[in-house]
Amino acid sequence: MAPKSISSPVPDASYSTLAVFMLTFGLVVTASFFVYEATSSRQNRSLAKQLIAGAVASVFLGFGSLFLLLSAGVYV
Repeated sequence: MAPKSISSPVPDASYSTLAVFMLTFGLVVTASFFVYEATSSRQNRSLAKQLIAGAVASVFLGFGSLFLLLSAGVYV
């Protein structure tokens, strides 16, 4: 039995599109996090909101960076 070749679950042609959308969404969430931090008083801040916004931004920026590298031909 011949071994199966390893292939990506995402088509190669959509790497750049995914990179743009994920990086854009991650930067928007990051910007909203900074606006929230700058405009809310210390007593009104919510740790849960901060953690959720940070986690969402981190995930989207991380995967966006991965797809940006893949679209540039750097296979990681």
